[in-house]
Amino acid sequence: MSRIGNMPIEVPQGVTVEIGEGNAVSVKGPGGELSQELNPRMEIVQDDGTITIRRPTDARQDRAMHGLTRSLLANMVQGVTGGFEKRLEIRGIGYRAEMQGTQLVMRLGHSHPVVFDAPEGIELAVEENTKVIVRGIDKQHVGQLAAEIRRSRPPEPYKGEGVRYEGEHVRRKAGKAAKVGAD
Repeated sequence: MSRIGNMPIEVPQGVTVEIGEGNAVSVKGPGGELSQELNPRMEIVQDDGTITIRRPTDARQDRAMHGLTRSLLANMVQGVTGGFEKRLEIRGIGYRAEMQGTQLVMRLGHSHPVVFDAPEGIELAVEENTKVIVRGIDKQHVGQLAAEIRRSRPPEPYKGEGVRYEGEHVRRKAGKAAKVGAD
């Protein structure tokens, strides 16, 4: 039994959910509008203030799609009400970031600055030259852009320099100096 798929989704005041043919779902709220085509095999039922997802059979594929469909729809509702945010930290001597208009410009020890344009619907911000914030209403786009920014200089295991998610633990390695018994 899917525990995630069976949970109802609460629709807050000011949010409208429209379910079209083939489970084309459109969610409008104070943050904006999102639309996505969800799995057509799932049955999306909208009652006053709540949405529930039902699956047609207990087949393995239907059980997997049940929880996924519910999560995607819940993320759309949460996105248009509060939005999503990913925070990244930049660590390293001389590593820094700044905003130039809508572009994020980072100096990460390369011979050139690394530049990211903010796509439509995504907001980039910099705090204290070492913290980058990615905000938006679409959870998938926010996470993807944050992953691309992190990929520009992933944290290395010896000094821990690079771009990491806030609170991410980077496993450190001992360098050559920690070698024991080298006779």
